[in-house]
Amino acid sequence: LAQGDPVAKSQSVCRREVAMAGEKQTKKPVKKTKQPVRLYAKGVILGCKRSKSNCYNNCTLLKIDGVRTKEDTQFYLGKRVAYVYKAKKEVQNSKFRVMWGKVRRAHGNSGTVRAKFAKNIPPKAFGAPCRVMLYPSSI
Repeated sequence: LAQGDPVAKSQSVCRREVAMAGEKQTKKPVKKTKQPVRLYAKGVILGCKRSKSNCYNNCTLLKIDGVRTKEDTQFYLGKRVAYVYKAKKEVQNSKFRVMWGKVRRAHGNSGTVRAKFAKNIPPKAFGAPCRVMLYPSSI
């Protein structure tokens, strides 16, 4: 067979395709890299409960993503809330710190909830993101 022969080239291409098809059947499935799973719902700290002149610092208002009605808040009652922030001084090899709280009840009809933290949330945290953990489970 000559090198420039088009028939010989087409036959060799067909053989390669058949060989490749055979390889695909015998290959093991490739493991996909797992994406990290988020085990909390995202929320935002709105501020403290207040009236026109009084501010109740021991009660914090949260807006949870995807919660739009008072009925939707029922699932989150009793769940733990974490406000994670970054401090300047390193403690236990980490600059991140956490303030823990708990969702207590609904606030209004639009899906906002009230939470109580172990220590009152500082005003610097108003508007900051927080994590609403999916435990303890009530179902």
